[in-house]
Amino acid sequence: MLKRRPFARFDSAALAPAKTAAALAIAATALAIAAAALSGCERKKEAQEPLPPAPQAEIRAPAFTPPPSTAPLIVTLGDSLTAGFGLSVEHSYPAVLQERLRAEGYAHQVVNAGVSGDTTAGGLARLSWQLSRPVEVIVVALGANDGLRGLDTEEMRKNLAEIIGISQDAGAKVVLAGVPLPFNYGGDFNRRFRAVYKDLATRFDVALIPSLLEGVVGRRDLNLADGIHPNEEGARIVADNVWRTLKPLLAK
Repeated sequence: MLKRRPFARFDSAALAPAKTAAALAIAATALAIAAAALSGCERKKEAQEPLPPAPQAEIRAPAFTPPPSTAPLIVTLGDSLTAGFGLSVEHSYPAVLQERLRAEGYAHQVVNAGVSGDTTAGGLARLSWQLSRPVEVIVVALGANDGLRGLDTEEMRKNLAEIIGISQDAGAKVVLAGVPLPFNYGGDFNRRFRAVYKDLATRFDVALIPSLLEGVVGRRDLNLADGIHPNEEGARIVADNVWRTLKPLLAK
């Protein structure tokens, strides 16, 4: 007779730790999935939200009020004597001239086109830019640096003639201002130098200021320490010299 083998007993108590471990693993997995889903939602929400606008650059008004485009222009083409070497801008002779115009009821705008160290060749080179807008009058006060450097007076004559001719062709009236040279440059050179301005004024029939520095040259109280450039008081006298010749050419 065959003997039956006893069945092995199922010990539920032995499996309890395994069940607990499995349940914990399942719970941990569920929490991880939920956390990932929540993170994805947050990222999606951030992507959908519009970014704040970029800060705009501050827009500032210009430091000065430009002159009306209809204001008639007076261009003062020159060197350091025009630029106002050693002076603040408002004390240069073109700025003083502007004050005089306003006081007399003229609407003209003065453009200071003085460049320190400039020669007649330099003035000619930048003339077209100055005439890019309609100009009523151009005051040409160049030649001092040509003379001080001992440059050929015939070359100076040629450059000034071109400046005057081009300005007249552009419809501008021309005022030609002569400039003095130190006496130590010799009598012959000084005579040839001064003659250039007189000859050109006659040839082109333009208004002539015999000496831009009349009443100023040689006076220590009216010049800077270099004895060449006018101080504030001297610049006012220069403006008066220009005004006497300029005024008859202007229309209110």
